[in-house]
Amino acid sequence: MFKKILIANRGEIACRVIKTARKMGIATVAVYSDADRNALHVRMADEAVHIGPPPANQSYIVIDRIMEAIRQTGAEAVHPGYGFLSENRNFAAALEKEDVVFIGPPSPAIEAMGDKITSKKLAQEAGVSTVPGYMGLIADADEAVRISTEIGYPVMIKASAGGGGKGMRIAWDDQEAREGFESSKNEAANSFGDDRIFIEKFVTQPRHIEIQVLADKHGNCVYLHERECSIQRRNQKVIEEAPSPFLDPETRRAMGEQAVALAKAVGYTSAGTVEFIVDANKNFYFLEMNTRLQVEHPVTELITGVDLVEQMIRVAAGEPLPFTQDDLKITGWAIESRLYAEDPYRSFLPSIGRLTRYRPPVETAAGPLLENNRWVPSNPGEQPRVAETGVRNDTGVYEGGEISMYYDPMIAKLCTWAPDRAQAIEAMRGALDSFEVEGIGHNLPFLSAVMDHPRFVSGDITTAFIAEEYPEGFQGATLPPEQLERVAAAAAAMHRVAEIRRTQITGRLDNHERRVGENWVVTLNGQQFPVRVRADRRGSTVEVNGRSLRVESDWKPGMSLVRMTVDGDPMALKVDKITAGMRLRTRGADLKAHVQRPRTAELARLMPEKLPPDTSKFLLCPMPGLVVRINVQPGDEVQEGQSLATVEAMKMENILRAERRGIVKSVNAEAGQSLRVDDVIMEFE
Repeated sequence: MFKKILIANRGEIACRVIKTARKMGIATVAVYSDADRNALHVRMADEAVHIGPPPANQSYIVIDRIMEAIRQTGAEAVHPGYGFLSENRNFAAALEKEDVVFIGPPSPAIEAMGDKITSKKLAQEAGVSTVPGYMGLIADADEAVRISTEIGYPVMIKASAGGGGKGMRIAWDDQEAREGFESSKNEAANSFGDDRIFIEKFVTQPRHIEIQVLADKHGNCVYLHERECSIQRRNQKVIEEAPSPFLDPETRRAMGEQAVALAKAVGYTSAGTVEFIVDANKNFYFLEMNTRLQVEHPVTELITGVDLVEQMIRVAAGEPLPFTQDDLKITGWAIESRLYAEDPYRSFLPSIGRLTRYRPPVETAAGPLLENNRWVPSNPGEQPRVAETGVRNDTGVYEGGEISMYYDPMIAKLCTWAPDRAQAIEAMRGALDSFEVEGIGHNLPFLSAVMDHPRFVSGDITTAFIAEEYPEGFQGATLPPEQLERVAAAAAAMHRVAEIRRTQITGRLDNHERRVGENWVVTLNGQQFPVRVRADRRGSTVEVNGRSLRVESDWKPGMSLVRMTVDGDPMALKVDKITAGMRLRTRGADLKAHVQRPRTAELARLMPEKLPPDTSKFLLCPMPGLVVRINVQPGDEVQEGQSLATVEAMKMENILRAERRGIVKSVNAEAGQSLRVDDVIMEFE
């Protein structure tokens, strides 16, 4: 076994690999850019080597810099994680040349399957059904439009070396094909150093289901069942689960066997993922193969009990797989929510800054309990021992750390496991409500809202779920009346605790006594709930809208998270002080709560509402980023939907379009300029 490995990556996945290496007694080496000097993976590793400036194309994807770090530290093997150099055949070949073990597939397999054009051709030759498309190289935007027209819209424009949603666009007409080709080409060049593009038919209303495979160097190859990855935004996965709520055993087996056959056909070893799109009739089509560890691998680990990182390391060291296909059963259900530094209230645009608060829920053991990655049943056919419902959080950040504009916006991967899907969803609801993140915009509210969405709960999902259910973006969840009453009761009980504390302040004016009454009015985002609060030593009984709700908690003023029971059911609330009230967040809803005496509430209804300033004549920068191009000049007349500017942030290009017809009065930014949120890019007459 290796004594020292280098992790050629950063963030969450680097921390994940370090954890398993530490468990195996293997020393680790981290690499870092200037932006990651104080990153968590640098703190966790046994050694760390600086490799260059913040941009990935000057540090993390520069092979020579990684090779120098290997020579400097004497690492025997390299784990590439995902992204960056993980599917770069030149990197794998460079390691082989210096007798350093690549913890991944051999370079010929990376070349064959990592390139999406070549992999499609190989899949066709192997008899795997594939989506119609054009697999040749595309010279320019004009050719992209011609090919797209021949295939028939809609089409998917994809980077051949792409992954993680980078370099991907859906085009529904010639204009979108032209713009999508240019943006995909630029993103591919910046993210992967390879700007080759191909185009294929976009299957409408598909599910994205992938098969995890694992192969050793002794001819053994197995599949560890499937992951449902259909909840996506801009081709970037947001929520994954295992198994899929859609597949039947026969389809699962057929997909798994095809995935294994494809892996064997190219001499694949290590962990890899074969991705399929599946239509409403359970017809499945090969999409691509990711020749690396997937971001969403934890859900597979949770339902199988197999540590995929450990198996990758052991396979790289020449060990055979310790289990067969028959050993790999599905136990329970696992869900993963990707926590991104993206503000859902600003069209999910990237957000950067310092994490002033980062407190994930407590992690607990979950899933099947195995010994040395092997099933150990006492009787043939016996299922493994199973833990209780559990929580896992894979992360690469810490409270006080910074989210950089240079890298992927992922903060953490929050996973829950339970014996069945309904319980796994309920566990995820509680975990999301208990996850505290402050200082940046993030998608926790959106993730919570999805967990309560009827379509998600029923399993009726496709890759178009977010676009269909949130066509105008996300403006916060709307709680049903019964849940709002529960929040109102909780707010009243908490306010009474705060009032009791205020009565105990010393040094008050003589002849003045603060009395805490029973009758109050709770206002939640403008909606009023008259309540009556009667307290005792254990909690409060709150009467609201004819219901009598029992509220019990140990909350004290100043606590940012309260766990309580309301009418016997658990509830978690994030609590922040605002002027004359509280900000309460739960289940994706962001509520301003004011608890007032009836007369005060009556007068408050008469107060005028303060309106936000009018910015309709300005194009404001929606996120911190770099201006890639300005497409108009002062005096130009623009039409609704016309492209005005392109801003790059976190490796993604964002095209800013005109909301209405108008004339450009002035342009305040230029290509290459760095902008902050709400900086004025241009003004209209």
